[in-house]
Amino acid sequence: MEHPTYGNGKICYLEIPAKDVKTSAAFYEKIFGWKIRTRGDGSNAFDDVVEEVSGTFVTGREPHNDKSLTVYLMVFDMRATLKLITENGGKIVEDMDDQAREKTAKFSDPAGNIFGLYQES
Repeated sequence: MEHPTYGNGKICYLEIPAKDVKTSAAFYEKIFGWKIRTRGDGSNAFDDVVEEVSGTFVTGREPHNDKSLTVYLMVFDMRATLKLITENGGKIVEDMDDQAREKTAKFSDPAGNIFGLYQES
């Protein structure tokens, strides 16, 4: 299968607000294994581990931290991921419910952006 998969309506690109691009890049690389790359203009960009979503870190924008839209990132081990997040400057906003059928949680990154986590049971 070639990557990325193209499809009408597929989420393909994210602009993530960052207070410090290097800090944000290191956070997502360490926690989720995102591939960080430098573009020709010197800016940093990223690709997720399955090469389906790309994006960049942008400065000069407020962090996305309201409840109007939440983007969820898939993880294989929720508890290990939550631990890595707190060890690397992130905060747990909504902890995982161990009794829930589908495991979800929310965290904020070092810049204050809120994302969700999802683990299949």
